[in-house]
Amino acid sequence: MRDVSFADTAIEWFDDNARDLPWREPDVGAWAILVSEVMLQQTPVVRVLPAWRAWLDRWPDPPALAADSPAEAIRMWNRLGYPRRALRLHECATVLTERYDGKVPTGLDELLALPGVGSYTARAVAAFAYGQRHPVVDTNVRRFVARAVDGAADAGPATRPADLVATAALLPAEPARAARASAAFMELGAVVCVARTPRCGVCPMAGRCAWRAAGRPAPTGPSRRPQRYAGTDRQVRGLLLAVLREATGPVPQQRLDVVWGDDLQRRRALASLIEDGLVEPVARDGAPPTGYTLAGQG
Repeated sequence: MRDVSFADTAIEWFDDNARDLPWREPDVGAWAILVSEVMLQQTPVVRVLPAWRAWLDRWPDPPALAADSPAEAIRMWNRLGYPRRALRLHECATVLTERYDGKVPTGLDELLALPGVGSYTARAVAAFAYGQRHPVVDTNVRRFVARAVDGAADAGPATRPADLVATAALLPAEPARAARASAAFMELGAVVCVARTPRCGVCPMAGRCAWRAAGRPAPTGPSRRPQRYAGTDRQVRGLLLAVLREATGPVPQQRLDVVWGDDLQRRRALASLIEDGLVEPVARDGAPPTGYTLAGQG
């Protein structure tokens, strides 16, 4: 077991420097935390804040969302990105309503079995909503631990079982304090030990950071290029969804055709939206579609 004073130092810093985020308030429930964790996947906090508030104002608990249509979930997601997350949240709310009396379960295995809830999200909810001792490992935590403990510039492209083991070894034994440490590690990785320009001068771990002691060596693997958005299928998907979100009924093919000039790319993007379950074609008696709607719009 590694020296838990590592966690103590992180918690002390977190107590004084944590960002004031609404899902960290002590009276916030598990559903609100689950929604925040799903929204925060690959999305900056500044974009999530208004969307999270609006979502919970409309659907304060799983039964409220389950009673509404998937189309409304997609519509409410607006331009937050990766809209399949809206469908997964709707599916999750339905399962919570049908199997768990509208409550988010406390057990890790039960959380992992929920639609759209993976290893990170399940452990985040267990730790931050229920104060359990679990390693909560996202990209920021992986980078922070790799640098501070292992002296590496980064932790590689994907989470491995070893990352969970390494982070768990840093957690205090007491569950509530371990959950606090998990939040502290995440915050340090998000605002101090950042990828390109780490703020070592204000890091509480500077004096014991293995990466800093080694002279801050550069990454040894291939660099990751920022993902391009303009002109991609993702952009076209977003434009098509924007039209469908604003419509109250089926949108004719002609209306979608003017959204993007490249016919092949537009059709490919539309087909992927249908395959992902976000959009449904409207047709009768096996005829070609006459229009399209958001999934579950009816």
